[in-house]
Amino acid sequence: MEEINCFVLQQNVMNILKNAVSESCESKIKLQFDSTEPNIEISDKKSAVEHALRDILIKNCIEKIETVEKMVDLSMKLARQDIISAFFPVSLLVDVFDVKTLDFCENLFTFVEQNVNVFKEPHFFTPCKNSLLRMCNDLLRRLSRSQNTVFCGRILMFLAKFFPFSERSGLNIVSEFNVENITEFEFSSNVEGTDEIPQEPESMAVEDSSTLKVDKHLYLKFWALQEFFRCPYTCYDKEKFKKFTGYTKDVLAAFKSFKLEETGERSSKSVNDIIQSSKDSEQFFAKFLTNPKLLSLQLGDSNFRRTVLVQYLILFQYLVSTIKFKGENDKLNSTQQDYVKETESLVYKLLNETPPRGKEFSEAIKHILKREEMWNNWKNDGCKEIKRPEGHEKEVPESRKRKLLGEEVCTANKLKKFELGNPELTRLWNLCPDNLQACKGSDRNFLPPLETYLENKEMSSDDPTYLWRALRLVSKQSSHFFTLLAPPNEKIEKIADYLKLFSQKIQKDKIEIKQEAGTGIDIEQAEAFVEEHVNSEQIDDVEPEDENPHKAKKATPEQIVEIAKAIGDDWQKLGKKLGLEKDVLEYFVVKKPEAPCELLLTQLFEENDDEDLESLAYTLEGMKILKAANLVKKMCESEEAMQVD
Repeated sequence: MEEINCFVLQQNVMNILKNAVSESCESKIKLQFDSTEPNIEISDKKSAVEHALRDILIKNCIEKIETVEKMVDLSMKLARQDIISAFFPVSLLVDVFDVKTLDFCENLFTFVEQNVNVFKEPHFFTPCKNSLLRMCNDLLRRLSRSQNTVFCGRILMFLAKFFPFSERSGLNIVSEFNVENITEFEFSSNVEGTDEIPQEPESMAVEDSSTLKVDKHLYLKFWALQEFFRCPYTCYDKEKFKKFTGYTKDVLAAFKSFKLEETGERSSKSVNDIIQSSKDSEQFFAKFLTNPKLLSLQLGDSNFRRTVLVQYLILFQYLVSTIKFKGENDKLNSTQQDYVKETESLVYKLLNETPPRGKEFSEAIKHILKREEMWNNWKNDGCKEIKRPEGHEKEVPESRKRKLLGEEVCTANKLKKFELGNPELTRLWNLCPDNLQACKGSDRNFLPPLETYLENKEMSSDDPTYLWRALRLVSKQSSHFFTLLAPPNEKIEKIADYLKLFSQKIQKDKIEIKQEAGTGIDIEQAEAFVEEHVNSEQIDDVEPEDENPHKAKKATPEQIVEIAKAIGDDWQKLGKKLGLEKDVLEYFVVKKPEAPCELLLTQLFEENDDEDLESLAYTLEGMKILKAANLVKKMCESEEAMQVD
């Protein structure tokens, strides 16, 4: 087959994919890829194929889910053969998710879930993990947690399956609670800042032969418990713990006095069915419904009762567990611990009596909470990476072991070379020791001399491209561009006439210079000086093209100083979030007492390949250090704007 260039390769790939995406396309594209000219670099050939795939996807395949899936599946096969980059299949998915509706995205996400094992392969995991994480986070921002609960859960489950347990982006390292999940209910102002709840049963009593009698007293105490479930650490306050015990006494007494039956219309119906008047029992609500008229129905619903009782068990486990990030005063006294044990036994007894299959459900909850203790111990130990038992580990070949970026940089510095983390950028940056001097070299001057260009007979004076380029050269290389005027009462109607007059002026100036040769002026030296001056002006206008577009992702020393000031006293909180031990934080204070946060950030960017300004902004925003997060975001936006310019 005849050898082809990159442009022809791109066109041929597009022609292959225009009719339909099939299994035979893979072999045809590989044949075209191998038929390119041998002097073309692999990265250029990959780019040509990637452009073709993206164009066909956007123009012909983006409207149907089936065609999008076929295109992404084809791209994964090509990536395995190193015809395109490993991250490109995810790049196609990101493009589709960015422009399609939520319904389309929800259906397409099934394909992503089915291929989770493919993305976990070593060939795809490292290049794709950051793009997949950002894609999922962008989808979560578009979704409503209350209206799109199932889709949000599917995304979180995918991330849990995709990332290993030790991935810090998915860990709640400092054991934070979602305090934003507030349960609002009527008359809530009556329970804020007071020890007693006024009893007004006559104002909202709800009674029925098949339901529990609910008054305002029980209603307020029941929903006030959600504040303790939302912020369990508030129970370590003695006054608030006293309130909690009072509310719990009445609520559990109500559960105990109104037992549910195993059979009957009430036990087979959930509260959601009653409210919705629907036969679809799989529907559920992401938030509690707190209307006073519904509480009597809710207390008679087994699923609702189990939800509240399990909340009690989770709270009790937290109060008595040893957690690394608890405060020094977050402890229960002996009396409080005895109360927790007694109440926990009562809750398990109520779960056993709650149909259907109460004992089996109770045993399952015990098993889950036991496993939760194991995960809590793992977190207390610093979330160490989970490894296979000895004897099952596979030795990694030396050729596949990757050096740390810091080691590569140190080796390059000893050889007086640059290491930028990217093979192509590293090659370009090491072409000349002094990169600024390389930009001013004579081989970087691509402009022809003005006189030579104007005297080129092959160029037509009627060609608009030639005329435009000639005017550009005149404006850069001659001071006559703005001062040359036509003879009086004569107008220049055509650019060609102006350039002809300009050429005549140049010839006249050269003759005058030669006639002045007897005045002692070195004509050759003068001409050389003029030529050197013109060339230097041209080259000063040339901007270096080899600038690293990814360098701005790492923070500069000046940016680190600004970020550290914005973080302020929260730097130790950030260090714990990043998994640093206490002795490491103390080392920062000893090493640089005036600015330990600067030392922390410097080490973070130097020793972590994946850490950049964007990931730091995500971390700070999640920790509610909004001042620093907004500052880092502005830095990212300014760097991206500079790259575009």
